[in-house]
Amino acid sequence: MFTSQTSSFQDSIDVEERDDFDNEEIAGYSQKIQLNCYYTIYLYQGTRSEATGENVAWNQRRADSTTSHDDFSLTLIDSSLPSEAEPELRTYISRRLSKGALLGGMGNIATVELSIPEQAVGCYCCLLEQERSPEQPDADGNGYVICFMGGSEKGLNLFRLELDKYVQGLHSSLQTPELQNLETEVRPYLSRWYEESVMHIYRVVQLVQSNISFLLHAALSHTHVEVTNSEERTKTDVSRFIKAASLQGLSQQDTTTASLCNAISEDTQADVIIDCSTSPPTLSNTVSNRFCDDWIQAFLNAAEHCNPFLLRQILENFKLKAIQDMNTLKRFVRQAEMSHYALFRCCQFLQGCGNGDVLLQNARAEHSDLPEACSIITVLEEFIREQSQAQA
Repeated sequence: MFTSQTSSFQDSIDVEERDDFDNEEIAGYSQKIQLNCYYTIYLYQGTRSEATGENVAWNQRRADSTTSHDDFSLTLIDSSLPSEAEPELRTYISRRLSKGALLGGMGNIATVELSIPEQAVGCYCCLLEQERSPEQPDADGNGYVICFMGGSEKGLNLFRLELDKYVQGLHSSLQTPELQNLETEVRPYLSRWYEESVMHIYRVVQLVQSNISFLLHAALSHTHVEVTNSEERTKTDVSRFIKAASLQGLSQQDTTTASLCNAISEDTQADVIIDCSTSPPTLSNTVSNRFCDDWIQAFLNAAEHCNPFLLRQILENFKLKAIQDMNTLKRFVRQAEMSHYALFRCCQFLQGCGNGDVLLQNARAEHSDLPEACSIITVLEEFIREQSQAQA
């Protein structure tokens, strides 16, 4: 039993051997060389919509950067791509629009081949539509197409939610006629997409190093983490890491997370504090376990390669393994209500998985309205305490 558990756990950690991120791709990342990334923004106009005077003037000045179709036109506003690569991207986006493959507000990720050093690169694109006027409710809408390019399609898919949110943050800045704030607001915002949407997990691992296990445990146990004496960006990075590492929204029952948070709030569990006044930062009120400790080296190895995509994949594998163990414990608890041998298997499993404290915490919250299950969990909690005291 323990052999199969160890093998499964090693498969979860050892993502560097998986097809998603093979050794050749990992070797393309260096500790001192940052991945090339690009952005492009286009003005999108439906041909049946009433073009404003500003948009007409914009198109006239940029006739050589406009691609027109029967149903729409696409005009370049700004791009960090090489001049020979941008028309290739515009052709690709136009083809996607003509097929109806870009829906307003929904990001689309694919692999595109462009005249850049990487040749094939992951491309995230999103159509931000402007509000339609009451006079033309059925007209084709105007808007902007935002494109981010960098890494691979598989890598960008790991950050789809972050990219969607980042693009939506640009909405208010796109209301200025002819984008007079292009150089002061829009261009700087677009230029930071990779740093803000992809690199936050890497920055957190670099910040805490081997202490990453404390944050992983805090995320699983819904313990609040407070960052002191740091800039706002660091606080945001840590908050986003905790959210990305937590199992909120992934539990089989929607009420589990709320019940768990209420149970923890009733306990006197102290917040984890990260004090950035020292270098490296000082962490206090920390708790970890063997399960979280076993993932430390995987995170450090990926951070050494400066590979944020591999870091995210490791984080997703960490959550997947935790969910699998939770489901295994729930199955054993149900069986233990009718079998003493199943109760023995529960004890064996908790002893071997290294995550017994977190699993029992979640199990108690989920089974709070089931007296028989709660009694089983109480026995298991006593077993875990006895094991901890024996090891101490």
